[in-house]
Amino acid sequence: MVSTDRLMAFAAMSLLLIVIPGPSVLFVIGRALAQGRRAALTTVVGNTLGAYVLVVAVALGVGSLVERSILAFTVLKLVGAAYLVYLGVKAVRQRKSLHAAFTGEGPTHGSLRTLGEGFVVGVANPKTIVFFAAVLPQFVDRGQGHVTAQMLLLGVVFNVIALASDSVWGVAAATTRNWFARSPQRLALIGGAGGLTMIGLGVTVAATGRKD
Repeated sequence: MVSTDRLMAFAAMSLLLIVIPGPSVLFVIGRALAQGRRAALTTVVGNTLGAYVLVVAVALGVGSLVERSILAFTVLKLVGAAYLVYLGVKAVRQRKSLHAAFTGEGPTHGSLRTLGEGFVVGVANPKTIVFFAAVLPQFVDRGQGHVTAQMLLLGVVFNVIALASDSVWGVAAATTRNWFARSPQRLALIGGAGGLTMIGLGVTVAATGRKD
């Protein structure tokens, strides 16, 4: 299966991506500010379930193709890296508009609806889709076989980290609503730093190859 070194490297790269405020994190924080801690944590669970659906889809649909084709791997990697850089540039350019996402008030929904909305955001998150499709295959040890199983295991690692990180975001936002709402500059700083980090991640993905 996946070696400890690969697992730790994947966990580190996953953490780097997860801590960047993307669509899922913004949705969790917005829900926390509008509806409180319980809604935020329910949203996190929905996001995590949606993200793991992406893991399964990538593992079943991409694993065998990537295993056989160096060209497919390279194209997928470069497209994913380019999109990560695009998202990073977009985040930097739009960093001053983040305040609106945190100050919106909305009606309170039931737990199932909140869970479902979190699931939809998680499964439709372009940042996560690109990461799983372009980065996940790079950490699979093809010589050990069981490519699909390795991807599913790596996906569990990613989602455990995401569950913990997004929960911290949600609880922090619910606890410090007024602090966030009072300072658009703080939000702009978070968005700008996150965008630059995402650009760096995209460059790293593009520069990382696999040995055959």
